[in-house]
This record gives sequence, structure tokens and C-alpha cells, in this order.
Amino acid sequence: MSGPVSGPGALRRGPGRVLIAVYAVFALSATARATVQILTRYDEARLAYTLSALAALVYVAATVALARSTALSRRVALAACSVELAGVLAIGAFSYASPERFPDATVWSHFGQGYGFVPLVLPVLGLLWLRHTRAA
Repeated sequence: MSGPVSGPGALRRGPGRVLIAVYAVFALSATARATVQILTRYDEARLAYTLSALAALVYVAATVALARSTALSRRVALAACSVELAGVLAIGAFSYASPERFPDATVWSHFGQGYGFVPLVLPVLGLLWLRHTRAA
């Protein structure tokens, strides 16, 4: 990245396309996983499955906001990436401190270990991209 990229649609250019694609994959997979978990086994791990659904909502919000690339959607993307980072750090730590509360994994448990730690890295990349593409 040589210099800041700004202007209409800046979030969708270059590496932003890859970032949006990864967010879209996570939005789809987290939504599908949470839906199946809640519909079939909710009584087994209520907290974990509810957190999976929350993660899915955050991924959907981030995907849509990054893809729209408007002034308002930038703020939504910033909020979504910030909530995602806070969530993966808090849930990651909590899942190690209280493993009995997580009989089944969530996207954010163990800092996203089950997903190759992508959930830990993705919001950082999202926040960096938002910073890189902000208007001067």
C-alpha cells in the first residue's frame, strides 16, 4: 500500500475486494453454523450458540458496510470491526478461563482457533483498511 486511497468506493478497491470477500465467507458460514446450532442443539450450549449468532450478525454488518463504501457505511464498518475485535478478544479469553461455559466452539472462542485464527486477524485488517482508505 503506497498511500491512502480515498473517495467514493475506496473500500471496494484493491485489497478491499479480498477483505470484503473474506468477510462475506465468514458472514455466510457463521450464519449457517449458528442457525443449525440453534435449531438443532440450542439446549446443549446456549451461550456458545448465542455468541455464534452474534458473531454472524457482526460479520454480516461488516460485509455490507465495507461493500457499500459510503460515509455512513464506513462508520458502521468501523463499529462492526471494533465490536468484532473486542468480541474475539473477550470471548477468546473467556473461553479459556471458563471452558465449561463453552462445551462447543464458537467463531470467536479460543481467539478463533477453529478458524485458523482468522477471526482474530480479520478485524485488525479491517480497521487498518478503513484507516488506509479514509479521506484526507
